[in-house]
Amino acid sequence: MERFTDAHGVHIHYLRREADEPRAVVQFVHGVGEHVGRYDLLFDALTDAGYSVFADDHRGHGQTGFEQHGGDLTRMGRPGPGGIRGLIDAVHQLTGIAREAHPDLPLILIGHSLGSLVAQILLNQYPHDHDAVVLTGSAYRTVLHMESGDLNKRFRHLGPTPVEWLSRDRAVAEAFMADPYCTPTPTQKLFGLVDSARLLGRPARHLPTELPLLLMVGEIDPLGGEDSNVRLAEAYARRSGLTDVELIVYPGAQHEIFNETNQAEVRADLLAWLDARFPVRV
Repeated sequence: MERFTDAHGVHIHYLRREADEPRAVVQFVHGVGEHVGRYDLLFDALTDAGYSVFADDHRGHGQTGFEQHGGDLTRMGRPGPGGIRGLIDAVHQLTGIAREAHPDLPLILIGHSLGSLVAQILLNQYPHDHDAVVLTGSAYRTVLHMESGDLNKRFRHLGPTPVEWLSRDRAVAEAFMADPYCTPTPTQKLFGLVDSARLLGRPARHLPTELPLLLMVGEIDPLGGEDSNVRLAEAYARRSGLTDVELIVYPGAQHEIFNETNQAEVRADLLAWLDARFPVRV
């Protein structure tokens, strides 16, 4: 892991994995209460296919949070000074680092869960920063179309943990709970009501027309699921004016599609979509 210092003096730890002959760069933005170390299989698939990867442990999360909070694991997930705005700004700062490292390559933003909400906000604020955007485990960011309560409510019969909603693979919930860098604490408790409300919003009007956008979601993802992502895809096409919008819904899948029982299919779909838009340079 490498690191940079954000505007609040927090050392942001980030992973950088370089492809042998990169065709493009992926900036990955992880979800709440977790860290980039949970995505090794995805990052391996991306680098093997020619995509270099940059991915930070967010403010309060993973190695960043461990250092930031002085090793106090009970505070993991809490972003600290600057709150959610500071977290988003640090992700944007990493965009600049990735661009500087590869100024001549396309830069793709992949956001999962909280990371997908951050990606939506960044797309609204900096619509020309990235050459493609992928949102996974996402939702249309309104109180009517994004669940802010107990995400485990429909899944608690599946097992004893508070994170049965993550995946159909029971080992995912068990590994999450055993990981000292992970926390099942709900977003509103970690961020507070005011900062949680800052995650709400809609796609901006008049985004760059030809920006490719892919949404990938589990059918029964409790954060948003199929219906919310259909609405989100329609908003990007009609409200924002994007002409290359694709939605893939995985039947029966839950929230963490990169850790689902069909994760190999998900990775293959992602790579096929990327490869069609960023072919190998000859």
